[in-house]
Amino acid sequence: MPDSPPRERLAILVGGGPAPGINGVIASVTIEAINRGIEVLGVRNGYQNLVKGDTSKVQVLTVNDVAPYFNRGGSMLGTSRTNPAKDPAHMANVLESFRKLGVKYLVSIGGDDTAYSGSQVYKQAKGAIKVAHVPKTIDNDLPLPPGIPTFGFETARHLGVQTARALQEDARTTTRWYIIISMGRAAGHLALGIGKAAAATLTIIPEEFRGTSIGLDQLCDIIIGSMIKRKLEGKPYGLVVLAEGLIESIGEKGLSAAMSDEELSRYGKIERDPHGHLRLGEIEFGRMVRDRISRQLDSLDLKTTMIDKDLGYELRCADPIPFDAEYTRDLGYGAVKFLLSEESAKYGAIVSVVGGQLKPLVFEDMIDPKTLRMRPRIVDVDSVSYEAACKYMTRLEKKDFEDPATLTALAGAVKMTVAEFKDRFEKLV
Repeated sequence: MPDSPPRERLAILVGGGPAPGINGVIASVTIEAINRGIEVLGVRNGYQNLVKGDTSKVQVLTVNDVAPYFNRGGSMLGTSRTNPAKDPAHMANVLESFRKLGVKYLVSIGGDDTAYSGSQVYKQAKGAIKVAHVPKTIDNDLPLPPGIPTFGFETARHLGVQTARALQEDARTTTRWYIIISMGRAAGHLALGIGKAAAATLTIIPEEFRGTSIGLDQLCDIIIGSMIKRKLEGKPYGLVVLAEGLIESIGEKGLSAAMSDEELSRYGKIERDPHGHLRLGEIEFGRMVRDRISRQLDSLDLKTTMIDKDLGYELRCADPIPFDAEYTRDLGYGAVKFLLSEESAKYGAIVSVVGGQLKPLVFEDMIDPKTLRMRPRIVDVDSVSYEAACKYMTRLEKKDFEDPATLTALAGAVKMTVAEFKDRFEKLV
């Protein structure tokens, strides 16, 4: 790259995990910037090379380069989780790299860490680089205005629903139960979106416990309660969707109370951080729940085949559905429009489109100065949308314990006395 560019330059890079629609943002940013007389540089693999002062992976992007990929999955620029804000030397290398390249504008695409990195580029460049961040995650847990999804979520949900519906039919056809573990550590939007649209038998998300920890056996009993009701309905099969964040709700103490480290080791590599805490992300949560339930079903006359499936990675690089293909066009165009506005000289921002209008969200208003992350947007369990989702699930309810005939039938279905059944399951409602 020449040290003295002939015209203004805009750099674009991607950080964090993939999400459907990344290429749509890259394409729309590139096309709009070129149409406005700005040269566009694509930075490969996020900040990974820039933190070393290496600009060899930076390329000029043309309309012909990006146009064929606007509706394709993945990222034509790759991605990485390198966070230059963690090391002052790394940030200095990034800023110097941008200076040498003649970068005046930066569009970053990513989640929390990438947003914070972008905010620090803007802050430390002291006005030399204007920054727009386009938020993405299939988890939909970034705090955009109400009703505005992060791009990639709708595509992930759409494809997740297709899989869930197919498994739902397989469950009915073969008389078995499926347990899907959906991505979403901080919030249950994707799990609930898939479960509700696929008419899953039961969907469980961390938010329903309102910040309180739960036990592994408590979670399993909620699922078993659903199985019991389905048996009474003459439907000994079903589909359960669990948000992966439930393992965080159970936590290290909950897992340790339920099983030894030796037992835990069956479900993944048991690692502890420098403070001695378990790294929960290494554990096969779905298989753990399945095995735990299977052992308990033998004593309840509920013998059935159970299969667990993780759902998430196969959704991240899918081709975007029309919603996200259109949405990312708006976001990319909006990013360039913001960067060329007078407002971009006053602050760096996260790009949002609300009601068809560009709404830049100031970095400082969005990022918690203590955690250096955006405050997660969680599912509102007091909303009518969540209420409706629950109404169409099959799970034990308060009324099941208030009606003597129903209670007797439920207890009899698993060869328990009414007192035994109430003692084990009534606390779940």
